[in-house]
Parts: sequence; C-alpha cells; structure tokens
Amino acid sequence: MSHFSTVKTQLRKREPLLKALLDLGYNPQEGNTLVRGYRGQSVKAEVAVMMSKGGDIGFRWNPSSQAYELVTDLDLWKQKVPVERFLAQLTQRYALNTVLAATKEEGFEVAEEKKNLDGSIELVVTRWDS
Repeated sequence: MSHFSTVKTQLRKREPLLKALLDLGYNPQEGNTLVRGYRGQSVKAEVAVMMSKGGDIGFRWNPSSQAYELVTDLDLWKQKVPVERFLAQLTQRYALNTVLAATKEEGFEVAEEKKNLDGSIELVVTRWDS
C-alpha cells in the first residue's frame, strides 16, 4: 500500500520552482530522482528535495494539468511548517521569481522590495526609456 500523497499546484515552470526551493533553503535535485517514503517505497519525480531521514519532497510533471504536482509521504512530513503552509510559501516565492524574471526581460530593474507584516511582498520596478 502506497503512502504517497499527490497535491496539485499551479507551478508550471521548472526554473522558478527550482529558484523558489533554493530561496526557502532547500537543495533541489533535477532529473528522474526517486522520492523516498514509508518503508523504502519510492516514486519518480523530476525535481526532488532529499531529506536526511526520508520523507523526501518531490515535484512531478502532470501533462494533463500542465503543472508540477507535489508528491510526498505526508506521514513522514518533518518540515517546520505544515504542507499547506509550505506550498503557500513556495507558491509565493515562485510567483516572485516569475515576476522578477519577466520584469528583467522587459528591461526593468527592481528599485525596492519590501516584505510586509502580512507576509506579502511589495515590488517597485523602474525602467529608463531613452
């Protein structure tokens, strides 16, 4: 019996996902990696964070939803925050990295980045037109 859970996300691009994981202090691995779970069970994922005592965190591409889905053994979840909070933090960092990449591509520079008390992030970007 598998103990793995799959959680749908709106994370569609690999690079901002990898950057978001790095921003949160994780060391993601790319490629077909085995995500470890209960009693040595494993599943394949394209992006994985290996945890020292099992209960790895993986992200697997779902072609039907065109997004990565979180795959992990929730019984072995040992993160500092519940999985829902982890996904909220990851999604916020993913969105920030997506916006930063798009603004840079359009020739903007970040003039100010402020984290508000409510956890939101406020950006001020500028661009000099000639």
